[in-house]
Amino acid sequence: MLTGLNHITLAVLDLERSLDFYSRLGFSAHVKWDSGAYLSLGELWLCLSVGPVDEKRDYTHLAFSIDEAQFACISDLVLELGTVEWKKNSSDGKSVYMLDPNGHKLEVHTGDLTSRLLSLKDKPYKGLVWL
Repeated sequence: MLTGLNHITLAVLDLERSLDFYSRLGFSAHVKWDSGAYLSLGELWLCLSVGPVDEKRDYTHLAFSIDEAQFACISDLVLELGTVEWKKNSSDGKSVYMLDPNGHKLEVHTGDLTSRLLSLKDKPYKGLVWL
């Protein structure tokens, strides 16, 4: 049986630019080599791997947590980094949706699963079924 998320690997075109981007978002960089790097954020292990990047047009994205008190700072940083906002927030909690330098869809979100489930009691999604 699966026990949890092991790591995330993202294809990147420019390793140095990607290292700078993720480091400025708060990731700790550990090692880099000609075609990649390892970083971490809390328990999350992120691998940046140099190679072709394919554009995705669906809603698939990576979401990272942030304390509500720090949300304004991250919003300012997103503007400072010149990132593209790919979606406006329409769900419970504060979110900023941005593209990394390689077009990967990211979200920074103040809520968690518990707060999202509680919000669904007041405003359920169409066809919502509790399991």
